[in-house]
Parts: sequence; C-alpha cells; structure tokens
Amino acid sequence: MSKRGKVLLFVVSGAALVLVAGISLTIGWRPFIGPKARALTSRKFEATPQRVERGRYLSALAHCEGCHSQHDWNTHGAPVIPGTEGSGQWLKMADLPGHIVAPNLTPDVETGAGTWTDDQLARAIREGIGHDGRALFPMMPYEKFRKMSDEDVASIVVFLRSLPPVRSQLSKTEIIFPVKYLIRSVPQAVTTPVASPDPSDRVKYGQYLVTVGGCGECHTPQEHGQTVAGFEYAGGWLMRGPWGEVSTANITPDPSGISYYDEAFFLQVMRTGYMKARKLNSIMPFGSYKNLTDDDLKAIFAYLRTVKPVKHRVDNTELPTYCKLCRFKHGGGDQN
Repeated sequence: MSKRGKVLLFVVSGAALVLVAGISLTIGWRPFIGPKARALTSRKFEATPQRVERGRYLSALAHCEGCHSQHDWNTHGAPVIPGTEGSGQWLKMADLPGHIVAPNLTPDVETGAGTWTDDQLARAIREGIGHDGRALFPMMPYEKFRKMSDEDVASIVVFLRSLPPVRSQLSKTEIIFPVKYLIRSVPQAVTTPVASPDPSDRVKYGQYLVTVGGCGECHTPQEHGQTVAGFEYAGGWLMRGPWGEVSTANITPDPSGISYYDEAFFLQVMRTGYMKARKLNSIMPFGSYKNLTDDDLKAIFAYLRTVKPVKHRVDNTELPTYCKLCRFKHGGGDQN
C-alpha cells in the first residue's frame, strides 16, 4: 500500500473511531439497532371482579381513558363522550413532533386490542414497547409506569379487557425525524417483580399515586421535550390544544405554589375543579380524580407537602408573557 493510501486509511479509521465513540457517549446505539425489548411470555392475568374494579380505579388515576377516549371540551371537566371509552384519539396538541395517536384499547378485534396478548399490553404499559415491537412515544408515561406494581398492571389489563369493543379505525402515529429514532432509547424492560406499595405509609403511598398519576410530568416545565431540572412540580409547562392555552400550576409548597392549601381545600379542588371562584382548565383531569378515595387524595397531598419548594410564579389570569428570569412562557386562561 502506498504512503498516501496508508494516510488515507489512518484518517478514515480515526474518523470512524471518533464517530463510534461519539455515538456511544451521546445518543447510544438504540436509535440504530432498535429499542431494548424483552421477549414476550404467554402469561394471562386471571379476570376477577376485584381486578376489574381496581383496574377501573387505576385507569382513572393514570388517565388511561383520558388519553385513549374522545372528550367534550366545551363542558367543564371535558367528560368522555359516551361510547368512545378507550377507543383512542388523535392527540391534537401543539408542538408535538408529528402526528401522535393514542390507539384503540378496547377488545375490538379489527381496530382495537382484541388480538393483543395480556403480556403485550403489560409490556406496552410499563416498558414502552408496542404490540408491533416499536418504541412508543414517551408521551405515554411508561417511564413512570415502570414503578407500577405487578398486581396493579394486571388489574389495568383485566379492566381494559372488560371494556365494550368499539370499532374505531385510527390513523397510525407518525413521528418526525430524528425523534422517531431517538425515542428508541427510552424503553426499558421490567425483569424483576414490582411489589405493591404499603398504604399505611401515607407519604410513600402518596408518592406512588403521584407517580402513577403523572402529576410531575404535567407540573414540571419542559424545554425541547425534556423536563427542566430543578423545577420539579413547579409548573409553567405551556399546554395548547382543544382546551385552549394554559400553563400548568406550581404545586410545590412554596408561597408561589400551593403553600396556602390545607388538606380540606386540596380535596375540594380535586373534587370540584374549582379554586374557590376560579375554575381549573379541563386539561387538568379532575373529572377522573374526583372519584379517588379521600384516603388516596390525602396521601397525594401528604406527599406533595414533602417535595422541594420552588419559587416560580405561574399566573394564568394574566396575558401570555415570557419570563426572562425563569425562561418559560406563562399562558393566559383558566388556572391549571
């Protein structure tokens, strides 16, 4: 080989090594080789009345039917349109990276989940792998649902199986480049048992409910699809959709948050969707949360009192502004 050829080979090899190292240290190889997925099993969850009711309850908390049903956005609380429960919808939110569809989860064989196995549903819920093996867009909060107990995920699957089949043909999710490949790094397999939490530990149990309920996801501001570190539960995520335009509230125990709430007022807000005379925006799923037990709502409140106070004023009664101090746009409209 000539000297020039050796130099060229050295340069190409060096560039390749730099490229390999760069990928390994940044986005990793999952975007290229596909998401991490465990092999499916033949397990089937026993359908009991207790599991159906527990699954119904958890589905409200986790907002399963909220995302996978159609809503009447002209009514306070945005109730589910009868007959569409679990039948899916196109998620018409601004700023999403493409056309995102929450699929039909009813047992309809042709357009729903009627042919999906129990383990396919469980894997999708907690691990982010669709029945067809693709990585689910993490707007589906499987990263948090990983902490859902084995019994609770079984109950949700059993409940979904109990829904009336609804024929609802939906278009497929189409995510833009490069996000469609980058999300392949998000799914993680659940390979060890996940125990049910102890309800007697109110704060720890409240943390479990808050995690399954996705409170932190909505009430933490985001930039470029990533939550902003240090602003957990501090609100300020601008949400735009059929409900209008609203920034999520600061729910930390800071004076700029909900330090003035007591337990009774928290339960009242969750039950009615009103903060005294001011109504919550309907993107806040109080229509589902109002059916949670007093004990569970109190546990949620107990945990929220323990999160780090963050000074971050979000006021939806004012016109939209851009706060240069905290970098987030605070929208106008109803309080959320």
